[in-house]
Amino acid sequence: MDHHFRAFSFVDRITSVEPGASIRGEYWIPSALTSFAPSLAAEAVGQLAAWAAMAKMDFARRPVAGLAGEIEMLHPIHPGQRLELTAELETVEEDAAAYGGAVMVDGRVVIRLRNCVGPMLAVADFDDPAALRARYEVLCNGGATPGAFGGLPAFPLERTGGDPGQRVAATLHVPTQANFFADHFPRRPVFPGTLLMNASLELAGLLATELAAPATGGAWALRGVSDVKLRAFTPPGEVLDIEARLNQFSPEAALVNVEIRKGKRVVGGARVRLIPEAHV
Repeated sequence: MDHHFRAFSFVDRITSVEPGASIRGEYWIPSALTSFAPSLAAEAVGQLAAWAAMAKMDFARRPVAGLAGEIEMLHPIHPGQRLELTAELETVEEDAAAYGGAVMVDGRVVIRLRNCVGPMLAVADFDDPAALRARYEVLCNGGATPGAFGGLPAFPLERTGGDPGQRVAATLHVPTQANFFADHFPRRPVFPGTLLMNASLELAGLLATELAAPATGGAWALRGVSDVKLRAFTPPGEVLDIEARLNQFSPEAALVNVEIRKGKRVVGGARVRLIPEAHV
């Protein structure tokens, strides 16, 4: 099976475009999935913005994951839902694209992205420009058949140390082979930045289980991530060290700093915000 536009593509239809300014689209989460991570919904907005940026640059350059000022996770997302996607492009230049956007379900915002910036690189280094141009035409003219995404393999984090309630360290083994590499990207396989973000959220969630309970009782819940920085591409087969460290804590909220390293080199990082589960 050709996994291009199937294994890691989250835009089924583009419903409107204002060239270089805004774009709207849709994605249907396959109902057969057991779950759909919020990071994948954020990825859908990034992909929508990328389609608009590539079209403006006549498919010569494309944005890749770089910075995200803030990603709010306002409500849960479930298989079978139709995601209404929006992206507002602030700038699209030769060197970078800046955008924000949102994901809605039944008219209600469930994910919001602010102050995102993606470095612009040559499309031909990552994918076939003609194939991307043809796919864009499909998306803009009736859309692709939904349901192609079959889920992702597990990426278990191996805990390596830490101090209970203060710090958790773990190792992430990036697979050497996976279907999504044929989609991200065919000419230069890269472990998606949103999957690194998801691993960061998972580790922050593990640290959350070790914190004192919120003032309202119950458990801590992920509300958002900010200051997301991806400094380098992660190829197949890499072994990464991830650390989540408590930065601020009160009975009403907690802030966790996450850092991702390859040896001594910082690959990425983010701040994860936790709030009482009852407030989600």
